[in-house]
Amino acid sequence: MADYGHELVFGTFLTPQNADPHAPVTLARLSEQADLDLVTFQDHPYQPAFLDTWTLLSYVAAQTSKVRLSGNVINLPLRVPAHLARQAASLDLLSGGRFELGLGAGGFWDAIEAMGGPRRTPAEAVDALAEAIDVIRATWDASTRGGVFSSGVHYKVRGGKRGPEPAHDIGIWLGALKPRMLRLIGNKADGWLPSLAYLKPGDLERGNAIIDEAAAQAGRDPREIRRLLNIGPQDATLDTLVPLVIEQGISTFILATDDPGTIQAWGQEIAPALREAVAEERDTPQAVVRGPKALAQRRDGIDYDAVPSALKAHAVEPGDKAYPKVRSTYFRAGSPGLVLRPGTAAEVAEALSYARAQEGPLAVRSGGHGISGRSTNDGGVVIDLGRLNGIDVTGTTVRVGPGTNWGHVAESLAPFGLAMSSGDYGDVGVGGLATAGGIGFLGRKFGLTIDHVRSVDVVLADGRLVRADASENPDLFWALRGAGGNFGIVTSFELEAYHVPDVVFAQMLFDATDAVGLLGRWGKLVEAAPRELTGFLYLSAARRGQPPLARALSVYASDDADAAVAALTPLLSIAPVLQQQAQLVPYAAIVPPADATHHGGQGQPLVSNGFAEHLDEEINEIVADGLRGAAPWIAIRAVGGAVNDVDPAATAYAHRHQNFNVSSVGFDPSRFRKHWDELRPHLDGLYLSFETDTRPERLGDAFPALARLRELKARYDPDNVFNQNFPITSARA
Repeated sequence: MADYGHELVFGTFLTPQNADPHAPVTLARLSEQADLDLVTFQDHPYQPAFLDTWTLLSYVAAQTSKVRLSGNVINLPLRVPAHLARQAASLDLLSGGRFELGLGAGGFWDAIEAMGGPRRTPAEAVDALAEAIDVIRATWDASTRGGVFSSGVHYKVRGGKRGPEPAHDIGIWLGALKPRMLRLIGNKADGWLPSLAYLKPGDLERGNAIIDEAAAQAGRDPREIRRLLNIGPQDATLDTLVPLVIEQGISTFILATDDPGTIQAWGQEIAPALREAVAEERDTPQAVVRGPKALAQRRDGIDYDAVPSALKAHAVEPGDKAYPKVRSTYFRAGSPGLVLRPGTAAEVAEALSYARAQEGPLAVRSGGHGISGRSTNDGGVVIDLGRLNGIDVTGTTVRVGPGTNWGHVAESLAPFGLAMSSGDYGDVGVGGLATAGGIGFLGRKFGLTIDHVRSVDVVLADGRLVRADASENPDLFWALRGAGGNFGIVTSFELEAYHVPDVVFAQMLFDATDAVGLLGRWGKLVEAAPRELTGFLYLSAARRGQPPLARALSVYASDDADAAVAALTPLLSIAPVLQQQAQLVPYAAIVPPADATHHGGQGQPLVSNGFAEHLDEEINEIVADGLRGAAPWIAIRAVGGAVNDVDPAATAYAHRHQNFNVSSVGFDPSRFRKHWDELRPHLDGLYLSFETDTRPERLGDAFPALARLRELKARYDPDNVFNQNFPITSARA
C-alpha cells in the first residue's frame, strides 16, 4: 500500500481554446460552483488556437474566489525562470493564495525552437528544470538578504532582486514520466503530475518508488510530495479511483473535460462519494505531510498524531516551510511546538480541547502585533486565528473575525464613509485590541474600540461557544471588554462603526532637547484642543550627533480644514520644528494594511506604561530622564474626551478619567525597572497591551475591579486555561 495520507483534491483540466475565448472562463467558474478545488489549463504558447495560459489564469483568478489555479503544465523553455517566479508570486498574491505552479521541461522542440526558444536534449531539459526550480524558489524567498545568484549552464542570474513573496507556499508540481525527471521530483519538487492515459501498467508503482528513493537520499520524507493524476471521464469511477488513492498514493485527481454536465457530476457526485469511500478505507485519520526535519524538531509533551483531522491541513510544526512565518510576533521571537490555524468557531473549540491535553504553554494569537509577545511561546501550542478574517459590513454594523487586522477593517469601511478607532498601525490584530481596550487615532472624538463592541461570539475554556452582549451573558461581555484574554477565545465581533469623513492627518518633527518643556506644552495643548483632535507623541533619544527628537502625529476627525488648522497650529510652538506636513486623507490611508511576516523584532525589548490625568512637571522630568538611557523610546497617547464619557464600571477597562497613556521601551532590565518603579507612583493605572512587567501588582494597576474579575474567572475559567497573558487567578484559587 502506498497511501501517503494527503487530503483529496479534485480539479478540472480545461482546454484554453480561443475560438470562443470566454468558454474556458465559464467552465472554470462552473468548476468552482461545482465545489471543485482546482482548475488547470495546458500551456502550449506555440499553439495559435489557444489563449495564452498566463493571461487566461490571471483573468480566471479575477472571475473566481475560491478555486485554486495552475498550469498543466507551464512550458519552461518559453518562460524565463526569474520572471516566471514573479508572475507566479504576483498571481498568488492577487488571488489570495490560490495559485500552484505545474511545471514542465518542454517536449515539442520544433515548435519551441520556432518560437525562439532553445532546443534541448532530454538530459539538458531535466538539468534546466532543476536550475529553474532553484532560481524560482530563491526569488520567492524575500526574507533572505542579498540577491539571487545562479551560475547554471542554462540559467545565469547575477544578483537578481528577491520577491515578491507569494501569499502561500506555492507547490511546484512536475509533469514527468522518465526516471531522471522522477528523481528530480524526489529531490526538489512538491508534486508529481502525470496523465493516466500515458501510463503503462506498473508505471505508478515504479514512479513512486523512484521518487521515494530520491526523496530519502535528499533527506526528505516521501510524504512531502503530493501525487497528482490527470484522468479522463472514462476513469472517473469509484472502482478506478479508490485503488489509485489507497494503493498508489494519488490524492489529487484532475479531470480532462470541457463538458459542463461532466464537470458538475465530477464535483457534486463523484468527488463526495470518493471522499467518503476513501475515508472508510483508510485505517487511520488523514495525516498532514511532515518531512524528516519537522519530525526531528517535534517537541516533547505534544501528541502530534492526535491533532484533530479538521486542523491537520493547516497545522504547522517546527521544520515545516510555513514555520518561520508563524513562530514569532511583531515584537517577540517564539519557538512553539505546534501552531494550529482553525478556520471556524467549531475548529477553535477543537483546537482548544486538543491544546488543553498537551503539556506546555498555550498562546492565542489574532494578529501577532502585541507588544507583550504573549501570543507566541517556546515549546507549547499556539492557536493562530489568522484564518478567521472575515469582514461583513451591513449599514453601520460590521461583523469582523479576530484574525484580520485593523488596516483591512479600515479599508473595508472606507467605501461606506465609516471608520473605527483602532490603534495607530494597520498591522494590529482585531482580536487582541478589541478585547483589551483600543487606544486609537480617533479616541478623543469617538472613544475606545471596546466602546463600540456590540456583541461577541466566544469559545470558553470548556469548549462551549456562547454569545455575549448587553442582554446575553452580560457579565462575560463586561469582562471581555478589557480583560478578554483571560476569559475565552473570541471568534467573531459585532461592532458599531461611525460615520467619519476625510480627516486631517498632521505629522510634525521637533528638536526635543528641552523634553520636559516640550511634554508640558504638548500635554496642555492637547487637553485644551477640541475633541476632534487626537494626538500621539513619540520621543527618541539623541544619537549620532542628532538631538533627541519628538514626532507628533495628530488626527483631526473632520474634513473641516479651517478648523483643523486652527487646532493644529498651536502645536507648532511646543519646540523647534524640524519638519511638518498635514494632509486631508481618508482615515483608512493612515492605517493601511500591513501583512508582512513577523520575525520577532530585535532582542527582547522591555515595555511599560501607565495613565496620567495630566502631564505634570514630576512626570515629565522622570520621563525625560529615562530618555537619556533607561528608556530611550517613549510614546504618549492622548485618551480623554469621549473615552472618559463612559462609566468606569461599564467595562473591565476602567481608566475613564485620565487624559494620557505614557509608555516607554528599554533594553537594560535593571535600569528600566528602576526607572519605572520611580515613575509609577506618579501615574494612575496601566494598559496591559503595553506592558511586559508581569509582577502580580500590575494586575491591580490594570484592573480596579480585579475582585469582580476573579469571581468571573472562577465561573468561566476555573482551571485557569488562559494563563499566559497576564493571568487573573480565580477567586477560588
